[in-house]
Amino acid sequence: MSETSPKAEAAKLLPFLALGERADLQAAAAQHVLALTGSGPGRTLLAGQAALLRALVELAVAPPPAPARDAARALVNLAADPGLHKPLLAAEPRLPVRLLGCALDPQWPWAEEAAAVLANLSREPVPCAALIEALAAAEPGESGLERLVRALCTPGYNARAPLHYLGPVLSNLSQRPATRAFLLDRNRCVVQRLLPLTQYPDSSVRRGGVVGTLRNCCFEHRHHEWLLGPEVDVLPFLLLPLAGPEDFSEEEMERLPVDLQYLPPDKQREPDADIRKMLIETIMLLTATAPGRKQVRDQGAYLILRELHSWEPEPDVRVTCEKLIQVLIGDEPERGLENLLEVQTRPSGLCEHFKCYFPVLDRPDAPTFPV
Repeated sequence: MSETSPKAEAAKLLPFLALGERADLQAAAAQHVLALTGSGPGRTLLAGQAALLRALVELAVAPPPAPARDAARALVNLAADPGLHKPLLAAEPRLPVRLLGCALDPQWPWAEEAAAVLANLSREPVPCAALIEALAAAEPGESGLERLVRALCTPGYNARAPLHYLGPVLSNLSQRPATRAFLLDRNRCVVQRLLPLTQYPDSSVRRGGVVGTLRNCCFEHRHHEWLLGPEVDVLPFLLLPLAGPEDFSEEEMERLPVDLQYLPPDKQREPDADIRKMLIETIMLLTATAPGRKQVRDQGAYLILRELHSWEPEPDVRVTCEKLIQVLIGDEPERGLENLLEVQTRPSGLCEHFKCYFPVLDRPDAPTFPV
């Protein structure tokens, strides 16, 4: 068999993926392409087939009876590989725009798959910027980011798709300063709508995306006092998922926010270790300034973290918890070094003690769909 035969076989699929082809032939071809995306060699093979990628995109956004679901799932798997973002966008430069329309359409049955493709694409700078441009170009009257947040925060926004992957999409977008500025706009009441989702029971994908978004927002230290203050009151929403059923003394209980007092004996902590770590890192960021450290201490965060540290089974999360506890119980930095986020950026050796504490902006793992 010649080396070019796999490419030839892939090229043979192209006519059957065309719009207007018989639905059964389209479905069989889309399933074959989806199977190819389940392996690295298969994805590499498809990456060199620009016409096939364009046809796949057309199917992914086509109405029934087109096999849009399998086509979209194939795009999810292709977009999970950052090395394939360039050929995908070269084949269809408007891919983020078209998928955004599907993801935010309350009637689109495969909106979750469209959101998952966007979650993968937005992990990298170029497609993330393209998605932000698409959001900015949304129809007048309501910004694209506002529509995305509304879809994420509205139960039953799409009765046929859960839209959990809008969480990672927003988390990825919040790596960009413009998105954080929108989320932290004090006149919009955006971040407040996200807070209840830190305990969303039905999806760790949505919880993780929202916690990642909050974490990225907390890199903006000038907003910390507002976030910790009564207008937002973010800390209880970060601590509650970390709290267990511990029975504190009356004196300790009075130090805790009301929402953290007298928790039921069956109270469960956040089951996902990565999310627990992000929650701790978010609180860590809120302790970057002296006023922030005081507010976190005054709300009894140490008590929750002390019990979490005793319970925590994951070494990596336990170490992160230890670092935060050390910040809370340790001495205050010397004058001029009170802002620990700014300390990290200084060349002076004086910052060595602090710079290991604070996380950096990062991205969640890329979702894939089984074939």
